[in-house]
Amino acid sequence: MKKYFLSLFTFLIPIITFAQENIEKGIDQKIDEAFKPFSDFISSIVFFEVFNGAPFVIILLVFSALFFTLYFGFPNFRYFITSINIVRGKYDSLDEHVSNAEELVIDGETKGKVNNDDKDGEVTHFQALATAVSGTVGNGNIAGVALAIALGGPGATFWMIICGLLGMSTKFVECTLGVQYRDIGEDGTVYGGPMYYLSKGLKEKGFAKLGKVMAVLFAIFCIGGSFGGGNAAQSNQATIVLKDLLGLEYSGAGAIIGVVLAILVGVIIIGGIKRIASVTEKVVPFMAVLYIIACLYIILSNYSLIDDAIGLIITEAFNPKAIGVGSLIGVLLVGFKRAAFSNEAGAGSASIAHSAVKTKYSASEGMVALLEPFIDTVVICTMTALVIIIFNFGGAFEYGGDGLGGIMIDGITYEGAGITSKAFAQYIPYSGVFLTIAVVLFAVSTMISWSYYGLQSWKFLFGRGKLADITYKLLFLAFVVIGSAASMNSIWGFSDAMIFAMVFPNMIGLFFLFPVVKKQLKRYLTAIKADKEA
Repeated sequence: MKKYFLSLFTFLIPIITFAQENIEKGIDQKIDEAFKPFSDFISSIVFFEVFNGAPFVIILLVFSALFFTLYFGFPNFRYFITSINIVRGKYDSLDEHVSNAEELVIDGETKGKVNNDDKDGEVTHFQALATAVSGTVGNGNIAGVALAIALGGPGATFWMIICGLLGMSTKFVECTLGVQYRDIGEDGTVYGGPMYYLSKGLKEKGFAKLGKVMAVLFAIFCIGGSFGGGNAAQSNQATIVLKDLLGLEYSGAGAIIGVVLAILVGVIIIGGIKRIASVTEKVVPFMAVLYIIACLYIILSNYSLIDDAIGLIITEAFNPKAIGVGSLIGVLLVGFKRAAFSNEAGAGSASIAHSAVKTKYSASEGMVALLEPFIDTVVICTMTALVIIIFNFGGAFEYGGDGLGGIMIDGITYEGAGITSKAFAQYIPYSGVFLTIAVVLFAVSTMISWSYYGLQSWKFLFGRGKLADITYKLLFLAFVVIGSAASMNSIWGFSDAMIFAMVFPNMIGLFFLFPVVKKQLKRYLTAIKADKEA
């Protein structure tokens, strides 16, 4: 432990010095200028448009989610209560008894004696869910939704909810596969995610080379996403709100905040998935409940406007009036993009966290995972949308526009979180403090979850030794400081592209292997039925 923190401190010193010396020289601008051509090139490939301005990756996500929803008979609705019961531990006994019943045998695999020790997994169903949710519930729920509603109008909320509901099915498929094809190390450490079901699953189907190539590509994209969108962008947003709240305007303040955040994150991630899970199972419910209570306070304080807001959401979903949208396709895309960015269903990232669960039934964790888009998109994002729509009944701003330059409210331009902050300030005293706490908690929880995603991908590429472990973690913490010290819009754009690039190799795995999920689902449901009849 001491050696780790000594290495961390030694490694961060040049990063701090570099940031402080160069921040006045406009390092953020230099980075943008140098990186922008590469960032734009990657983004143009990942987000290439095929229909009426619709990026192919968004169409792929939505139609894949629709296919899985229909193929599995609407698992997002049919197994919702079952999923909650799994998280509650109602079916944990299934992993603790012996059964040789023929109906539980699939492809020669028989359910046997299961011990809930580290060799069978590292975290509980609830901890796995909390870790995965912490990776998706972030600043996008505050800033991204606000921008989507401001630009796409209230109707974007409807399509955001639809996409979130469909995304539940995709999460079910990818997280079932994550557990099904995971590796368990000799020390009980779990290694899982798309890297493993791509390499092992496609090999089973006779496509070993394709599986290996796709697994490597996914790992590379995941590492890039973990350094940028899952780290630097988060620390930067947290630094901005902290500097504003504390009135820190001097140069170098961002770097100092970054070091504090890096130390905080470092203390958590050094303990691996068990410590990450122990933190997220406390922080995620706290921050989610805190945020939902604040939203409910505003919504219920304006209860007479609730039906008007819901009516506006439904009406403008099919007859949008927002300037710059002007069509059903336009508002639909705004909603789908927000939901896709928010819950990451189809990107495969969450399956890395869910793979560490203690279970011998892979479909059990797939069911738990389908709750994630519901919590993130259907509940939290919708709460934010309702608050902003109710706030704007006072005519604070005009829906629509091209999205450039933000939204004008009372002569001041606001972007993303600023719009939400303005809405909260209208109804809650000292809401600036509240939103600062929310943004920081969202940022830290997202960073620690993505550190695990990136580390698993890093180890897949470079081995599972201590050197690979410490190298990745030090690089990750360096990006916490860099993100806090500079504004790197091009790098964030590149990071978003990397996260969405994960969709392409991941979807290949899902479409090759979804029949495996069907078998595992049947096996688990049979076990539940047998247990009830016993």
